[in-house]
Amino acid sequence: MVIPCYRVKHAIVGVVDGIGDWAQRIYCVDDCCPEGSGDFIEAEIDDPRVTVVRREANGGVGAATLTGYAAAIADGADVLVKMDGDGQMDPRVGPDLVRPILDHEADYVKGNRFFSGRTIRAMPMLRLVGNAGLSFLTKLSTGYWDLFDPTNGYTAIEAQVAREIPADRVHKRYFFESDMLYQLAVLRARVVEIPLVAVYGDEESHLSEMQALMTFPGLHARNFVKRLGFNYFLRNFSPASVNLVAGLGMVVFGSLFGIARWSVALQTENASTAGTVMLAALPVLLGIQLILSFLQHDIASTPTRVIHTRMSSIRPFDG
Repeated sequence: MVIPCYRVKHAIVGVVDGIGDWAQRIYCVDDCCPEGSGDFIEAEIDDPRVTVVRREANGGVGAATLTGYAAAIADGADVLVKMDGDGQMDPRVGPDLVRPILDHEADYVKGNRFFSGRTIRAMPMLRLVGNAGLSFLTKLSTGYWDLFDPTNGYTAIEAQVAREIPADRVHKRYFFESDMLYQLAVLRARVVEIPLVAVYGDEESHLSEMQALMTFPGLHARNFVKRLGFNYFLRNFSPASVNLVAGLGMVVFGSLFGIARWSVALQTENASTAGTVMLAALPVLLGIQLILSFLQHDIASTPTRVIHTRMSSIRPFDG
């Protein structure tokens, strides 16, 4: 169990006390917390499973999690569970996260707060709308079209798969969970979700909705382009690759040609001929069909096989 600790003194004792004996080790990562979380945990928590890992500088939730992963892997852990220390996640759900990995049904398991109407009603409306939009962007950027709730940080990952994650390339702060999904997509790892209920109290989130709105779309766009380039042109080339290039080319040509002819028609006050209109419209329509065909292939290509059972040579984890 890995718990990033930053301003969680109000809840961390209850969080650790709630972790059952299914967790063999608990790594509380003090991310240079101004409250002195590490010292507080060592003074207040008498659990032999707890190890405090201190970072010299604050790096964000992603950096703290990767530091905890590295410590757990060094101690021989097989499955790494990450849970926040603010009390919003139920420790009793931990075994449900681990089970699909132990049964070789998944490489990475994450929580989903959108499985039922009851869990959705428990979520503040602003978070609900924001997560819905971010979920669609995550589907585009990662190719995991069957996943939802991308910002949920209650996760479990198989240790061999964690070793393959390039720690130096993962976003270290609040885009961490979404960026992890992108890195897993590059590996073609199998990701599944389980339902859970989050507890929302009086605590304030360190990530504002405005901050996410300003930064996340650009990061998703970057990952989307990188994923397409790697999966459809470098690692593999298929009819879907041709559909994407041809479709985009036709849409761009038709749109630019149509705008140019429309501009000429306005200046000369002469209506465009039917042939000119078709020369602009037909490429756009055909291009859209080709792009939809590509998306259909992309959705059908969502990873469905685990990779940790097929790993033979693993490089050291550099978290």
